[in-house]
Amino acid sequence: MMAKWFLLLLALGLLLLWLARRGRAASGLPQGRVVYTDTGGWNRLERSLFSQEFLLTGKPDYLVAEGADTIPVEVKSGRAPALRLRPSAGSGHRSGQAQPYPSHILQLAAYCLLVEECYGRQPPYGIIKYADRAFEVEYTPALEDELLATLDDMRADLADGDASRNHDEPRRCQACGYYERCSQRLM
Repeated sequence: MMAKWFLLLLALGLLLLWLARRGRAASGLPQGRVVYTDTGGWNRLERSLFSQEFLLTGKPDYLVAEGADTIPVEVKSGRAPALRLRPSAGSGHRSGQAQPYPSHILQLAAYCLLVEECYGRQPPYGIIKYADRAFEVEYTPALEDELLATLDDMRADLADGDASRNHDEPRRCQACGYYERCSQRLM
């Protein structure tokens, strides 16, 4: 009788382990310990990550400890983009492959830069998780250069006081925090 209970508990334990691993794989998170999440109540970061050198601040949705590395994870509620013909310069994706939107890649690169400055070790990659798939984006020197050039461009636009709209999408205008004050809005 005791052997039957033992086997039943063992089978139940294995089933729960399998379900947990399956859930982890479906989440798009790498193996490792979730250091914090900005998506709910547990392990919240007290303050945003901040870079004194680059005057940059941000909070990725997750930070996952994977060995000695800290991996930033950004979760997007929409579906992954369709096939893109031209990759972002430092994205690590080749032409003709599906890849994240360039703005999402740069956002993740900013989190990689912040993790490096705040935790003292450069993450080898970050993850962008869409509703239907996840992308591992290698944090390369080319991607870091693209990020720093973009930050320089943004600072120059701020100093000029006049940044031009860079799209023709009314829905993006509607979602913008400057919509009510923008002279270039589409609606």
